[in-house]
Amino acid sequence: MAVQLDPALAASPAAKTAAGVTPAAAVSGLSKSYGGIRALIDMDMTVEPGTVHAVVGENGAGKSTLMKILAGAVQADAGDITLDGHNVRITNPGDARRAGVGIVYQELSLFPDRSVLANVFGDNVPTRAGLVDRAAMLKSARPVLADLGLTANPDTLVGELGLAERQLIEISRVLIEQPKLLILDEPNSALNEHESERLFNVLRDLRNKGMTMLYVSHRLEEVFAIADRITVMRNGRLAFTRDRADATMADIVQGMVGKSQDELFPPRGRSFNGEALSDKTLRVEGLSAGEDLQDVSFTARPGEIIGLAGLEGSGVATLLGLLFGTRKATDGRVAYPDGKGLPSTPTVAARRGVSLVPADRRNQGLMLERSVAHNITLASIGAMAGGRAFIKAGAMLEATRRQIERLRIKVRDPEAHAGSLSGGNQQKVVVGRWLEINPSVLLLDDPTRGVDVGAKREIYLLIRQLAEEGRIVLFRSTELPELVGLADRILVFYRGRLALGLDSGAVTDHNVLHAINTGSSVE
Repeated sequence: MAVQLDPALAASPAAKTAAGVTPAAAVSGLSKSYGGIRALIDMDMTVEPGTVHAVVGENGAGKSTLMKILAGAVQADAGDITLDGHNVRITNPGDARRAGVGIVYQELSLFPDRSVLANVFGDNVPTRAGLVDRAAMLKSARPVLADLGLTANPDTLVGELGLAERQLIEISRVLIEQPKLLILDEPNSALNEHESERLFNVLRDLRNKGMTMLYVSHRLEEVFAIADRITVMRNGRLAFTRDRADATMADIVQGMVGKSQDELFPPRGRSFNGEALSDKTLRVEGLSAGEDLQDVSFTARPGEIIGLAGLEGSGVATLLGLLFGTRKATDGRVAYPDGKGLPSTPTVAARRGVSLVPADRRNQGLMLERSVAHNITLASIGAMAGGRAFIKAGAMLEATRRQIERLRIKVRDPEAHAGSLSGGNQQKVVVGRWLEINPSVLLLDDPTRGVDVGAKREIYLLIRQLAEEGRIVLFRSTELPELVGLADRILVFYRGRLALGLDSGAVTDHNVLHAINTGSSVE
């Protein structure tokens, strides 16, 4: 069935860009409601050909609804869709594919027990005389895989590949159909920095070859790294669209949440400079772990948020691992608020009131196929003394409801799978799990990674609240504005050593950036 074209063929008011070029895609007056909830309201957007066009906004801003409409997974209630200057009516995913729209969703849909080649074609396997035409599959797949830099044997099982390779295979499944418009929904949410840069290089290469892409992301720093234009959505509506060169991070944040970037962070509490050290401090003296961490010393006080800054491999991750019992020290000593030294295991750490919220919540922080209730009570069960490994159903539900209310986790049923929640709410579940052990020392490893700006603001408020309750907070972030806006003091690590400490009053993005790249302060 062919895609239905409007008789006028180019009736959309967005049929031409300001420069007179026919847009690759455009929507005009697009609206969608779910019951009484208006998810998309009179949305307008124009995507120029051969560009990476980013779409950003908080959870609930309407981004996913817009993408699903373009991909045919959801039908709009009103409005027009234009592709290559022609109004089209997309009623299902088949219509979208025939119109040249391909989408890569955030969640991978690969079959780990099938080969790379079988996954690339999915259900669209070419046949000859009723049999699978492997030669045709290889002929079509090889140039696509080569363009993505995938060198794995086509017969390799996908389950044997790393996450970055699997993400590229997911993209190849769409590219094999030669779409004119490629939609990428959080394509690197589970990738590390190196893997993300590899993906960005692939996307830049595709753009240089004329591919048009819609790129949805929560990470504003990567949006500025990859996008040509940026559309900001808020509450189901268009806030604005600008060329990347004409936008700043502060502009985007204000467009997304209606507040300036400075207003995202709660006010700091009392000053800690010159205070007498209490007996509840965390003291680190000469701590080392081979070449990964060398001779680190500092003191952290109750009520204080200490920011940990450093490039990959600087020693920050090693420090957090040592403090939580996942790494072993080769030298030095640590005294915790309970008067004891380094924990031997994470279980021992939890029993002593030391918690770690990991950066990779999907692989290290959550059991996505288990319920919210199970995830929230997991740490408290493991921290039970005497080897007990159970908790009464009533107590489990009470703990879950307590954290859902405290952290304002948006979930209808505590028995819902954690994987069904948004990124921000998943992160709150991880935090809620560790709050159940009532920690005195809270280790946060990039806790807002992959969540939208609105959820970040709530997490910032929570971190400040936890500090003001008298907890010691060590906070690592890969986003400089977070460190500058939230930390009372910043410790900068460089090549395995603690290079310098910066007090909040004298900290700027420039100072921190200079320090983490040189190991010294700005003169």
